Amino acid sequence: MTDSALDDVPFLRRQARTQRFTLGAPKQFRVAPDGSRVLFLRSETGTDPRHSLWSLDLGSSTEAKLVDAAELLPAEEDLPPEERARRERARETGGGVVAYGVDDAFTVVTFTLSGKLYTLDLATGATAVLVDGSVVDPRPNPTGTHVAYVRDRRLRVIELATGTDRALVEEDGDDIAWGLAEFIAAEEMDRTRGYWWAPDGQSLIVERSDRGPVPRWTIGDPANPDHPANVVAYPSAGSPNAVVSLAVLGLDGSRVDVERGDWEYLVTVHWSAGGAPLLAVQPRDQKRLTVLALDPADGSVTELHTETDEHWVDIVQGVPAWTSDGRLVTTSAADGDHRLVVAGEPVTPPGMQLRAVLHAGEQVLFTASEADSTQIHVYRTESGGVRRLSTQDGVHVGSGSASLTVLTEWSLAHSGPVVTVLRDGAEIGRITSSTVDPEIEPNLTWLTLGERGLRGALVLPRGYEPSEGKLPVLLDPYGGPHAQRVLQSRNAFLTPQWLADQGFAVLVTDGRGSPGRGPAWEREIAGKLADVTLADQVDALHAAAADHPELDLERVAIRGWSYGGYLSALAVLRRPDVFHAAVAGAPVTDWALYDTHYTERYLGNPQDAPEVYEHNSLIADAGELSRALLIVHGLADDNVFPAHSLRLSGALLAKGRPHVFLPLAGATHMTPQAEEVAENLMRTQVDWILRELASVTVDKENA
Repeated sequence: MTDSALDDVPFLRRQARTQRFTLGAPKQFRVAPDGSRVLFLRSETGTDPRHSLWSLDLGSSTEAKLVDAAELLPAEEDLPPEERARRERARETGGGVVAYGVDDAFTVVTFTLSGKLYTLDLATGATAVLVDGSVVDPRPNPTGTHVAYVRDRRLRVIELATGTDRALVEEDGDDIAWGLAEFIAAEEMDRTRGYWWAPDGQSLIVERSDRGPVPRWTIGDPANPDHPANVVAYPSAGSPNAVVSLAVLGLDGSRVDVERGDWEYLVTVHWSAGGAPLLAVQPRDQKRLTVLALDPADGSVTELHTETDEHWVDIVQGVPAWTSDGRLVTTSAADGDHRLVVAGEPVTPPGMQLRAVLHAGEQVLFTASEADSTQIHVYRTESGGVRRLSTQDGVHVGSGSASLTVLTEWSLAHSGPVVTVLRDGAEIGRITSSTVDPEIEPNLTWLTLGERGLRGALVLPRGYEPSEGKLPVLLDPYGGPHAQRVLQSRNAFLTPQWLADQGFAVLVTDGRGSPGRGPAWEREIAGKLADVTLADQVDALHAAAADHPELDLERVAIRGWSYGGYLSALAVLRRPDVFHAAVAGAPVTDWALYDTHYTERYLGNPQDAPEVYEHNSLIADAGELSRALLIVHGLADDNVFPAHSLRLSGALLAKGRPHVFLPLAGATHMTPQAEEVAENLMRTQVDWILRELASVTVDKENA
C-alpha cells in the first residue's frame, strides 16, 4: 500500500516511521483447532506502531478486528521494567498488543496493554481487565480456566471463574525470579518463556532463576545526571551465570523440584499430550545438548537423546518435541547437515539444512534451506519424505500445522509480505498486509565470490552507467556467526540501496559462520572470529572487483552495527591496506566484556584461553590505527555495553591515534527509532565516509 502522508517524507524518515516498512505486516498467527479461523496481530496502517488483534474467518474469508489497541490504549504505554527488558531482548519495537495467549479450544485470549492484563472472550467479544498493572507474559492454561502471569518477578495464577489471584511460590529476595526467562535465555537462546502449562491445565513447569552470583554492571545517563544509574546483572564471559532450576507447581499448591544435573543452560521445555515433559539442556561449554524426559510426579529425569560436537551443538528452535502419536522430534548434525530427526530417523535429505521446527502434530512443519542458502522455505513431513509448501523464491516463515499452515513470503518480487493460508498445501485464504510500499526496487546483482563460494550481493546506484566512472566501495556486512544478510527479500536491501544512491557500490557478504550452509561452514570460525570473518570480507571485495571493474579499490569503506561494528573497526585496524575508513556502530571491542553464552561458544572460557580473547579483541591493536574510524554507541546499551567503545576510544587516545566517537544519549542496542535521529545518524555516517574517502584521493594525488 501507499500512504499519501509519506509522499514528501525522505526515505530515511519513512523507514523509521514504518519501522523498516514492517508496520502493517500480519504476524503471530494462531490457527483454531477446528480450522475455522486464524488469529493474528497487525497494526492498522503501515505507519501506526500500535498492533491490534485480528481474526480471519476461513469460511467467509473476512477479517475482523477483535481488540482495537487505539481504543484501549490512547496514550503512550507505561511498561513494567521486566516487559521493557523482554522487548529489548526480542528487538520488539512495536506497541499495542505485541503478544497474546489463547487456550486450546479458542475460548479466551490474554494480552497486556501498558502492563494491564486483559482477557478477551472469543464467543462474545467482551474484554475485561483482570490486573491493573505491572503484568508480564500472561497465558491461559490449555483448558481456559486459569491464567498465569508474572508480576514483580513472581509467577501468579488467576482462576477465571472466581477471580482468585495468588502467587504459586512465595520466596523473598529481589534476585529471585519465578516464571521469567533469564537474560542469557532471552538474549542468546531465543527463549522468552519462563513457564510451561501442562496439557490438562492443572500444573506448570516453572523456571526459578537466581541472579545473585551474576556481576553487577552500571549504565548511567550522562545526559540526565539527575537520573539514577541503572544497575543490571550481566554475565560477561568467564563470570557466573544466573542459577537456573525448575519445579513442577500444581494449582493445588503442590511443588515438586526437578532433578538438577550438571547442566548450565536450560534451552527449552516442551510439554504436550504426545508424551512426558521434555527438557533440553546444555553444559557451560555447549559441546553437548541433552534431551531429558521429566516425571512430574517426583521430578526425576531420564535421558532420551544426546548430541555432541567438538566445538558446540547448535540450538534449533522448536525441538525437542513430541508428535501427536508420541514420536520424538530432534535434530542431528552428525553427517554434515543440520537434519530433522523423527523417532531416531533422519527425515530431511542430504544437502538440506534445517532452520527451525514450527510445529509437531501428526506431521512436522519446519523451515530449511537447500543448495541456495539465500532462500528459506517451509516444508512438511509426509510418508516417504518431505514436501515443500512454499513455491516462490524468497524467504518464508510458517505457523499453524502441517495440515493447516499460515505461510508468510518475503521476496524480491514485491515489497512487504504475502500471507496465505494453506490446507494440505493448497491455498484457501489470504491475510491482508498493510505495509507501506517503499517504492524502491534494489539495483542488485547476486554474487558467488572467491574459492569458498561466499554469497554476496552488489548494490549499485539506480540509473548508474559504467561510463560515469568508478564508484567508491562501501561494505555493509553483519559478518558474524548465526546471522544472515544476503537473503532473497527486497526489504533486506532497502538500506543498502539508499546507501548506493548516495554514490557507492555497496557490497553485502555473508561469510563463514553464517547459517544455511551446514555445520562445517559454521564451525570454521571456532576460536578465530577475527581472522575468518575479516578474511571473508576481504576476499569477497577482491573477487567482486575482479568481475566488476566499476569498483574503486582505492576508495573502500566499511560500516556495521554490533558484530558488524566490531568487524568494521577490525578492518581498519588490521587491514589498512584494503580499508580506508570505517564506521563501527555498537562494536564489541573486548570479548571478555560480552556475555557468557555467545562468547564462550566461539572462543571458549577466557580463563582457559586468554590469548584467544586478546587476539580476537581490538584493544591491543589500538596503536595500529592509521585509517579513519568513526565509533558510534548508544549509552543505554545493556547488550554491548558502552564500555566497549569507551575502552577502545581510550586506548586509541593513549596511543595518539585520531578518531571520532559519537555517543547516542538514551539509545539502547537497537538503532535509534526517532525519525529525526535515525535520519541524521545515517546522513552523518555517509557524509563522514565521503569526506574521508575524498581525503584519501587528495592524499594520493599529493603523494
